[in-house]
Amino acid sequence: MEKMDPKYEALFTPWKIGNVEIKNRIVMCPMGGTPLFGWFELGGCHFDREAAKLFIERANNNVGLIIPGIAPLRDTFWGKWLWQNPKMFEELKEFMDEIHKTGAKLFVQLTAGMGRSWAITELVAPLHKNKFTRAIIKPIIDTSHELASPSPQPSRWAHDIQCPEMTVEQIHEIIEAFAKTAKLCRDAGVDGVEVHAVHEGYLLDQFAIEFFNKRTDEYGGSFENRYRFAAEVVRAIKEACGEDYPVSLRYSVESKMKGFCEGAMPGEDYTEVGRNMEESEKAAKYLQDAGYDMLNADNGTYDSWYWAHPPMYMPENCNLDDVAHIKQFVDIPVVCAGRMDAEVGAKAVADGRIDAVGVARQFLVDPQWITKMIEDRLEDIKPCICCHSGCFNFSSSKGHANTQDLTDTMGLARCALNPETMQSKKYKITPAKKQKNIAVIGGGIGGMEAAIVCAKRGHKVTLYEKSDKLGGVFVAAAAPSFKEKDRALIAWYIREVAKHPITVKMNTEIKDIKELDADEIIVATGAVAKKIPVKGAEGAIEAVDYLLGNAQVGENVTVIGGGLTGCEIAYDLYLQGKKPTIVEMQDDLVTTPGICLANTSYLRDFFKTNKVPVHLETKLSEITESGVKVVDKDGKAFEIAADSVVMSVGYNPAPVAPKQKHVHVIGDADKVGNLRTVIWGAWDVAMKL
Repeated sequence: MEKMDPKYEALFTPWKIGNVEIKNRIVMCPMGGTPLFGWFELGGCHFDREAAKLFIERANNNVGLIIPGIAPLRDTFWGKWLWQNPKMFEELKEFMDEIHKTGAKLFVQLTAGMGRSWAITELVAPLHKNKFTRAIIKPIIDTSHELASPSPQPSRWAHDIQCPEMTVEQIHEIIEAFAKTAKLCRDAGVDGVEVHAVHEGYLLDQFAIEFFNKRTDEYGGSFENRYRFAAEVVRAIKEACGEDYPVSLRYSVESKMKGFCEGAMPGEDYTEVGRNMEESEKAAKYLQDAGYDMLNADNGTYDSWYWAHPPMYMPENCNLDDVAHIKQFVDIPVVCAGRMDAEVGAKAVADGRIDAVGVARQFLVDPQWITKMIEDRLEDIKPCICCHSGCFNFSSSKGHANTQDLTDTMGLARCALNPETMQSKKYKITPAKKQKNIAVIGGGIGGMEAAIVCAKRGHKVTLYEKSDKLGGVFVAAAAPSFKEKDRALIAWYIREVAKHPITVKMNTEIKDIKELDADEIIVATGAVAKKIPVKGAEGAIEAVDYLLGNAQVGENVTVIGGGLTGCEIAYDLYLQGKKPTIVEMQDDLVTTPGICLANTSYLRDFFKTNKVPVHLETKLSEITESGVKVVDKDGKAFEIAADSVVMSVGYNPAPVAPKQKHVHVIGDADKVGNLRTVIWGAWDVAMKL
């Protein structure tokens, strides 16, 4: 075993939150879907064994402090208060005994609520809009309570829904619930609690931000009134649990908001309509003096969601400078989260700029990543690619509330790259009853994943790839400069394949599966680009050819297709100094469900901020030597001048053979999807062989 690289040593020094000592400076940050008290489930709150298993495994792999995802003080379904369920806390006590054996500490995060940020779904929105249906479903799910905000205002997710104003009586109920629930946590051996949150535009943050809070009572108006709710919460907890019981606060340094549903880009010169740095300097000190023992910090609101949930387009360590700045105004520990790089984080800790590094989704991808860092096995760490497609795929586009699939709404914190995360009963490696010869056709991500799972189960696997490199179409997807984690993922897969007894045959195209001597055949040959039957289409450049650098483009480039790939190509072109234009038939960019709003809103805001021309509800009619001819929704025809045209209008499955006995088709060869459908689908097949 190699010794850890000294540059990470600062992360492995002890520190204190109040009187509680944490063994190292790595904090597993809270994530939706990882509460210990269930999540958005019709059966009501219960102790979540799957989440408990998740945390025990991470605790056994050297995390210092664990903060599970939000526990609503009032159950989303049936309206029961958390403190009214003593059995859960008895189970929590047994779990805490197990956690403490590992040397880790754990804080439970309690939430006041979401208010206008509650991700109301397409299914629930119409039920809420109708007074009659709202009354019928109220005993099961009280949408008016879930949406209650400091002042009447539109929902972030369904702009035609008006959120009601929270009453003072409701505020006092929530404060009382914080105190009662925190005491139950303390009695169960929980090391501290975290208050959710003057952060990310959630309920307490909406009270704190003047843009959202138009109240004229004691909870609105002046600075002290706006932060009163958060201050009274911590005072109530301290009164119930004792002054020495640690209380952390999830905190956003700046809101990064330009307006309603409009965020600020990194480095942009803009006018902050939310909490600016001047107010944050004052607020951080005020909240510390109210009794908070730690700030668990980043930036953003749901209007600028990409600061709190950074997609791959955001720079690494995007919140570090702001969080480090705010530390100068408090005496309590400050944690920074947001695409934190371990090396940069370690230096920031060593330099006293922050006290600990907050990491979230990397823990979903690879539960052993800290252990691997300690053992100097960095190349073995499976990287998080910031896709959010398994863990948090709340999605939305023009005129739509949260279009996320209901099964995802009720099962967040799963991982596109690691099916076993929060799904350990469904996805697991079990030895095969009989060793088989398995042929995998196609060396893309799906083919490699299937080969690895089959090999782990004890099968003899041969992987056939027609080109001279593994990775498939994902090589093209990983080509842009901002996809460094995608490129790292391909490299990880290639190393993993080499670790297992998998025979890899490169430059070997299988045209007829009858030539294979195999008990089972897995077809993972991907998809081919769709063609649009328009005049001049042969003059366009296919998206994959552009991404692989097989075709050069000019200065002005029109991208046909405003889905995720088309938008990423336009973004890449802009970063190169080109002048892209997007033509899209839908009424918004990236309308596909299951792509996180944090990712899509970044792209939409980027194009808007940088004045990239976007033609929505517009259809391509012809590609000419000088550009394209298009027709808008009103039937108006016009031309867009372009030196080059890139076609990104989707794909069709291209299996080398159809499904039949002993032949299994997976990934895009079966149905075009994303990395999550490819990887989970590979497991679905490989576990059964």
